[in-house]
Amino acid sequence: QVQLAESGGGSVQAGGSLRLSCAASGRTFSSYDIGWFRQAPGKEREFVAVIRRNGVTTYYADSVKGRFTISRDNAKNTVYLQMNSLRPEDSAVYYCAASAASYSANWYYTSGSYGMDYWGKGTLVTASS
Repeated sequence: QVQLAESGGGSVQAGGSLRLSCAASGRTFSSYDIGWFRQAPGKEREFVAVIRRNGVTTYYADSVKGRFTISRDNAKNTVYLQMNSLRPEDSAVYYCAASAASYSANWYYTSGSYGMDYWGKGTLVTASS
């Protein structure tokens, strides 16, 4: 079992930046793939990015590729999401989630929004013009 807690959300102007953090409990943090997902009002939760337990392999949704960067520090039990060049359409509640099993990149794209094992409670990001 792992518990996740997001932080770092806030309100910024379009073009600005934020860095989200996902702090996890437990000694087995390094045994999980960690992903970021987001949900805007009236929309389904969608995949944003994921980082493998090796801390090297990453995948991004096309909508954020080139603007967002996911990273992890297993020594601190923390995963980060650096968000640059924020757009109004990026506004959403952002969730981090953990998966103990190993899945393909496509699985995270198509099924990870509801298939991850553990979820944080989310942090709100608002980017306005």
